Amino acid sequence: MPQIKILPHPEVCPHGATLEVERGVSICEAMLDQGIEIEHACEMSCACTTCHIVVRVGASSLNEADENEEDLLDRAWGVEPLSRLSCQAIVADQDLVVEIPKYSINHAKEGH
Repeated sequence: MPQIKILPHPEVCPHGATLEVERGVSICEAMLDQGIEIEHACEMSCACTTCHIVVRVGASSLNEADENEEDLLDRAWGVEPLSRLSCQAIVADQDLVVEIPKYSINHAKEGH
């Protein structure tokens, strides 16, 4: 069973975490299922960038980003070459190391 190591994030996962996950689930689903409350304003429908992550290790094992995901990532804060939307990145057989960026573009959150 693959593992996802979540690097520490000051709000979402202050101490970091290591998750045992089933292959075939999205990184976002895996985090939410195990109590890591990553933002996902569009309810994982690939319509926003709030679940943006950077896959530091294991990115090549994930499914390829489609054109819609790539277009959305163009709008994400702090996008890097290994950036993905966690709702679209499907876990395969390799272990992953994931960083949740410090900021996201979430109009609902920013408006409060």
